[in-house]
Amino acid sequence: MMMDIPALSVSMSHSKLMNDVGISVLKMAKDHTTQQSQQLVQMMMQSVQPHLGGHIDLRA
Repeated sequence: MMMDIPALSVSMSHSKLMNDVGISVLKMAKDHTTQQSQQLVQMMMQSVQPHLGGHIDLRA
């Protein structure tokens, strides 16, 4: 059985490239999600109004 070394090398190189691209895309998605989460936390912190809701007016 004869192995085609150049074809095997190209195939392995292609597989590594596809793996590296997939990892890069996942890292970009993770970074984007982290950034969105931080923005959501900041938005929620800015919406807090601690002086509201502390007293209830029971007079009618």
